Amino acid sequence: MKKGGATFAAAYFTPGEACLGAVLELLRDANDSLDICVFTITDDRISREIEAAHRRGVRIRIVTDDDKAHDLGSDIARFERAGIAVREDRSPHHMHHKFVVADGRRLLNGSYNWTRSAASQNQENVVVTDEPRLVEAFQAEMERLWQGLAPAGKRP
Repeated sequence: MKKGGATFAAAYFTPGEACLGAVLELLRDANDSLDICVFTITDDRISREIEAAHRRGVRIRIVTDDDKAHDLGSDIARFERAGIAVREDRSPHHMHHKFVVADGRRLLNGSYNWTRSAASQNQENVVVTDEPRLVEAFQAEMERLWQGLAPAGKRP
């Protein structure tokens, strides 16, 4: 993502497909790891790309909110069945983050929920960057959450 030594950064907005496109591109381009920390994942277009990355050997960890993990349409059980590591925040409060760190070098962060209505109806945003200080800060937050949460329970 660096061009001539400069840091890459881009912003995307909805309604429309721009945020979805940024998410899908980041997932497709991952080679080694995806650390996904998202409040809810119900958009099957995104879920298919997560599973495709898993099949090509990308190490994936997902942190999500326990309330949203059990919502109708949530894809968290689907990821667990596929063998993807998932941890849920089971506190009385929401784990409301929406970010992913790809390959320890790229960050996507913003208000964008990983749902179809976020793309088609909501006013949402994402920023994608490879700015090292930002990537490191979000990677540290992912590690803090991952270490503090128990693995998700089995679901039917």
